[in-house]
Amino acid sequence: MSEQRPGSTETATAWQDLVATARRTVTDGLVVGTSGNVSVRVGDTVLVTPSGVPYDRLGPADITGVALDGRRTIGTLAPTSELPMHLAVYRTTDARAIVHTHAVHATAVSTLVPELPTIHYMTAAMGGPVRVAPYATYGTEELAENILHALTDRSACLLQNHGTLTHGTTLAQAYDRTAQLEWMCRLWLTASCVPGLTPSLLSLRQLNEVTEQLQGYGQRDT
Repeated sequence: MSEQRPGSTETATAWQDLVATARRTVTDGLVVGTSGNVSVRVGDTVLVTPSGVPYDRLGPADITGVALDGRRTIGTLAPTSELPMHLAVYRTTDARAIVHTHAVHATAVSTLVPELPTIHYMTAAMGGPVRVAPYATYGTEELAENILHALTDRSACLLQNHGTLTHGTTLAQAYDRTAQLEWMCRLWLTASCVPGLTPSLLSLRQLNEVTEQLQGYGQRDT
């Protein structure tokens, strides 16, 4: 794939979508301030939110892009400090977009269990039970490696004492997976709070049945 020119229409449109997605994470309460980050791959370039810049201040002139080896190729702003985990996912998977948040319920779950219990059938949409990547300092290669292990055959994972990471073929899909993951974590925490009762969980067989159902979900071309 060829590297995208900073002024190309595709790159400019992707940046616009990235900024809108980043702002949505704040509006929907998935991050506070400039925590969390968003990226999208356009050819061999990764557009990513810059470090420490409030999303409502980002405009076309703030476009920030790097090559897959981390070299800055577009813009003058420093990319997010979490760049290593974004690049590791792009180099290892077929991801085209990544959303990382500090969502409250998901982060809470990451401190309690090594894997989100199968509380809802949408677990299947993530590729199976969502694992928790062991804690490591943010922005480190160690954290990136832990995330890659947790993402094996999955499109989402929790980061212990940290937050969430989801990827998809589009920013919309990655964001939807983030929102769904946060909702499932909230559901499990809520059900677990009822004294004297234990939430029922879905079996692997039941999840596999849903996986088959999801393959035919949505509108079909006529």
